[in-house]
Amino acid sequence: MFSKGSKQSNDAPPAAAEKSGGLLKSLKRGLSKTRDLLLTDVGDLVPRGGKIDEAALEELENRLLQADVGIDATSAILDNLRERARKAGDGDPGDLLRAAMLDILAPVAQPLDVSTANKPFVIMAVGVNGVGKTTTLGKLGAHLRDSHHKVLLAAGDTFRAAAIEQLQEWGERTGLPVIAQSHGSDAASVVFDAIHSGRARGSDVVLADTAGRLHTKDYLMTELKKVRRVIDKIEPRPDYEVLLVIDASTGQNALVQAKEFHQAIGLTGIVLTKLDGTARGGIVFALAQNLGLPIRYIGVGERIEDLRPFDAESFVDALLAQ
Repeated sequence: MFSKGSKQSNDAPPAAAEKSGGLLKSLKRGLSKTRDLLLTDVGDLVPRGGKIDEAALEELENRLLQADVGIDATSAILDNLRERARKAGDGDPGDLLRAAMLDILAPVAQPLDVSTANKPFVIMAVGVNGVGKTTTLGKLGAHLRDSHHKVLLAAGDTFRAAAIEQLQEWGERTGLPVIAQSHGSDAASVVFDAIHSGRARGSDVVLADTAGRLHTKDYLMTELKKVRRVIDKIEPRPDYEVLLVIDASTGQNALVQAKEFHQAIGLTGIVLTKLDGTARGGIVFALAQNLGLPIRYIGVGERIEDLRPFDAESFVDALLAQ
């Protein structure tokens, strides 16, 4: 029922086919656990050319919820699918599902633009412990470097043991300079120094790491607010991104984290990591439906190139691929 029809792949232009070759293959591999949970045996519910009925929709609802799409996003997908099926009549069910999913994800698939008149552009990574903030910044730094941006890393996680050393290792691996102070230093001071150092060096982007903190601990959030205040007071004030890094395997708890961080400090984007290790990849839909924040990147593996800009069409195609 919910596999894509052959018409789309046959009509794909050469550029689209080339794009899907590497990107789609990587995404299919990274989303395999979520795809298997969502689609296993569901294709038997409606034969090719058949009609979408309530029994098929009920089964799809169960699978969407199991994949952590969430109640709100699941309801939106099903309502959209019902309406499309009513209008399309004998339209291919897989194509209709694809369109319903894209209606949710397309608005949040907004690439990160680091161009600014007041260089450097600052990206502050926030999130709870263990989500992969430092690794994400290292990979992002490599991507920006390869896109001909001059990048500086700021070791703003002065709390976690070995966090500074980990970022310095990424600096050595990618050839990017790192601004760091001693363990236990004030994080806002580190970021302040990094921004001024970046201006002196002619850096295009400063990537600032921060200590992991529980979204439920107000006193830990206070430090992040301080970092933002320090950035806001710099003249001329640099443009910046507050990027929440989330572990996809936490499922609906990721949505709770995002809401708390957004309320506390104001987020401007999301990175969803570790999609390759979980069947809960549907959390992307929950985040899009409930928050509407731009999803900048997704992580689908350990390699640097497995951190990818979020592309709604490629994501849905990989999720529905057979």
